[in-house]
Amino acid sequence: MASQPAHATRARAHASAPQPVVAPNMLPLPMKLLNIVAWVVFLLSAYHLWPSTERLHSIPHFHLKGLSVLDLSVILAFVSSLLYLFCFFGIPFLQPDLPVPPPSECTGMDDKFIVPTVLPGNDEEIVKAVISGEVPSHALEKQLGNSRRAASIRREAIQRTIGRTFDGLPINNFDYDSILGRCCELPVGYVQLPVGVAGPLLLDGLEYYVPMATTEGCLVASTNRGCKAITESGGVISTILKDGMTRAPAVRFETAARTAQLKFFLEQPENLETIAHIFNRSSRYARLQVIKCGLAGRYLYMRFVCSTGDAMGMNMVSKGVQDVLEFLQDDFPDMEVISISGNYCADKKPAALNWIEGRGKSVVCEATIKEEIVKKVLKTDVASLVELNVIKNLAGSALAGAMGGFNAHASNIVTAIFIATGQDPAQNVESSHCITMMEAVNGGRNLHVSVTMPCIEVGTVGGGTHLAAQAACLDLLGVKGASVDSPGANARRLATIVAGAVLAGELSLMSALAAGQLVKSHMKYNRSSKGIGLKDN
Repeated sequence: MASQPAHATRARAHASAPQPVVAPNMLPLPMKLLNIVAWVVFLLSAYHLWPSTERLHSIPHFHLKGLSVLDLSVILAFVSSLLYLFCFFGIPFLQPDLPVPPPSECTGMDDKFIVPTVLPGNDEEIVKAVISGEVPSHALEKQLGNSRRAASIRREAIQRTIGRTFDGLPINNFDYDSILGRCCELPVGYVQLPVGVAGPLLLDGLEYYVPMATTEGCLVASTNRGCKAITESGGVISTILKDGMTRAPAVRFETAARTAQLKFFLEQPENLETIAHIFNRSSRYARLQVIKCGLAGRYLYMRFVCSTGDAMGMNMVSKGVQDVLEFLQDDFPDMEVISISGNYCADKKPAALNWIEGRGKSVVCEATIKEEIVKKVLKTDVASLVELNVIKNLAGSALAGAMGGFNAHASNIVTAIFIATGQDPAQNVESSHCITMMEAVNGGRNLHVSVTMPCIEVGTVGGGTHLAAQAACLDLLGVKGASVDSPGANARRLATIVAGAVLAGELSLMSALAAGQLVKSHMKYNRSSKGIGLKDN
């Protein structure tokens, strides 16, 4: 285990023997008086004996007959006070050595000591073994064969080590076996998030109720309003432009010229066909589409693009890439593989390459909102929305140097749906790339609105999609698991639902801004009046 501060070390030493807390500066009055008396006796006796040391040493064969009653009394007082003071300082202020938590002004929390829980059976011994480092915390699941029990022991060991509790973090009623080796390591509980539903959203002729996990007030309500405006106007039409996950290893050669030879080799169509055969053998669903190369001196970055069925596909692509690299080293034995990922992918980072080339599912969704719906549901007008979109989403984002950020709040909706459906929430970085367009059509009476999103990275199998709550949200959308009839269809449908919900969110927020309703709405839905005596006016 990592080194712990002094108070944590002391906490481990006394984990099984909780003591009452008494600070050093809070000694009882009799103890203080006794300390003072001991000091006075020690100093006076030492002062008396100091000039007599030569006389004491001069007594042949030192014995009590050579000392006066006063000398004997002084020596006895000196030894007694010395022993007392030695014990006083040897056992720090006669106080138990308790864990001292960091000051609350440093942590911003109310510090409190915890009384260790006495666990059933031999769990108590296991907790102590984890604290001492005899049993690695990460090995508990394997050694115990019980994921729930391992989480409980790990949680208790951490509580005792740091002197703080996990109060408020639930641990019961969760299937820890479902995450073992798949989703999360070293679990100590789980975080609860509220899930709201926006809809119905009419998308490609079907109605969907969109689950959104969020703690931001107004978000679900706003998206729901956008869904209503879209559905009452005839719905959203979606088009998938591309479908290809990427992985880009980085390799190195002795010279840039040699590096270029591999680049030219990969760009020849007949070689790509051979490489695709090697790649496709790694999975039933992975299918290599293209390899795009970037060269920097002696370094070559090979961006593999492939379809991955209903999985988001990062692991699937990585496995295929590994097989191809091993194949290439037969013809290029001097190739040095630096990393299976060289950031030319690019995963979980804003990148112009993703914005231009796309990653995952590239989707465009569009809808035409009737003039009367704009006024009745969105409380604004077509001209105001068109003007605001140019000023805010296009010109304002350009002035800010945005990369893929030509929208109002696409990441809000993307992240909420990702968490609800078991996607990787970190991939909201590129998945939220979006350009929102608004135009007046039909003689200026109706509004054509669209969102173009080149990097929606989703899957309906793998990752967290198998967890009970997340699987239920996928089932709500009718895209749970793999598509039997058409592999990849469920993941593509989920991507269009994400884009359709983003369109609804964009439409509603832009309308709120155009009508000056944003602050009022957030004061109503995103502020709690509980316990502070406020009333909603």
